[in-house]
Amino acid sequence: MTGVTAKPRLTQYARGGGCACKIPPGELESVVQGLAGPAHPDVVVGLGTGDDAAVVRIEAGVAVVVTADFFTPVVDDAYDFGRIAAANALSDVYAMGGRPVVAVNLVGWPRDVLPVELLAEVLRGGAEVARAAGCHVAGGHSIDDPEPKYGMAVTGVADPERLMRNDAAQAGMPLSLTKPLGVGVLNNRHKSTGEVFPQAVAAMTTLNAEASRAALAAGVRAATDVTGFGLLGHLFSMARASGVSAVVDAAAVPYLEGAREALRDGFVSGGTRRNLDWVRPHLSATVSEAELLLLADAQTSGGLLVVGEVPGAPVVGEVVAAREHVLTVR
Repeated sequence: MTGVTAKPRLTQYARGGGCACKIPPGELESVVQGLAGPAHPDVVVGLGTGDDAAVVRIEAGVAVVVTADFFTPVVDDAYDFGRIAAANALSDVYAMGGRPVVAVNLVGWPRDVLPVELLAEVLRGGAEVARAAGCHVAGGHSIDDPEPKYGMAVTGVADPERLMRNDAAQAGMPLSLTKPLGVGVLNNRHKSTGEVFPQAVAAMTTLNAEASRAALAAGVRAATDVTGFGLLGHLFSMARASGVSAVVDAAAVPYLEGAREALRDGFVSGGTRRNLDWVRPHLSATVSEAELLLLADAQTSGGLLVVGEVPGAPVVGEVVAAREHVLTVR
C-alpha cells in the first residue's frame, strides 16, 4: 500500500539520498590508496581491504570495532530517517561480528530552512534504534549545512579471533543474503513521487543483530553488509580481497515488493549505474541489463552477505576458485 507524505519533504532538500550518495567505489579507492601507513600488530582490520569497520585489539580476546556512517535523507519522514540512518551505522559493527556499545550523533542541518523540531524527530528515531540495539548514545557533533545529513560514529566490541571479514571468503562455500534487495529503486521512486513504501522502511530499520549472531553461531568467517555499492559491488570487493571469484544465482535473490516495477518505470539512481559500471569489467553475465541493475542497486541499511549458511536466509550463489571473471551472474 502506498500513500503521500506531508510537507516538508526531507528528500527534496538533498541532491541524492541514503547510501546512493556515496563517492563511487573506484574513485574512492584512488583517493585512499596509500593512506594505510605501516602495519601494526594490534590493528586487526584496517584500510587495506576496504572492510566495513576498523578493528583494533586492546587486550587478549577483546577488540574494539569502530565505524562512522551518515547520509542525506532517504525518506521524507524525519523520525524514519533517523531510524534508518542509525540502523545503517550500527550495521557495520554487526557485519564484522561485533556488538555496538556506544555511538555519537553526526548531524548536518539547514537551520534557516528546516525547523529544528524536525531535527529533534531525526534524533529521536536514531536514539530509539540505538536503544533497541543496546547501544548507548552519548552526544555527538552538529554543523549548519545546506543539506540535511544524519548518521552515527559507532564503537563496538568483538572477539578478534571470531571476526567476520571481507578477506576471508573461501572457495566452495555458499553465499547467503539476509535481507531482500530493492530499497534503492523504491527510495528513488519515493523521492521522485512522494509515494511511501512501508516494506522498504521496515527492511531498512531492521537491525542486522540477529543475522550477525546467527552467522557467528554457524562459524561464519567472511561477511559484509550490502549498502551503497550494491550486492555486486560489495561481493566484488569481498571476492577480490579474498583472492576468489563468486557466482550469483539471479533467480534466487529476493526482492522487496514493488522493486521490479520501480526499475521498469525508470527509478534507477546514478549511484546504481556507477556500481554496475565499476564491476562490469570483472563480470560475466547471462542475465538482462535490468537484472544486473537490480543486483547493483544502491542499498541503504541492507542485509548481510554471508559466506556460509544462515538459518532463514536464502542461498544466492557460491564462492569459487579464482578465474578470469571475478563475478559470474546467471
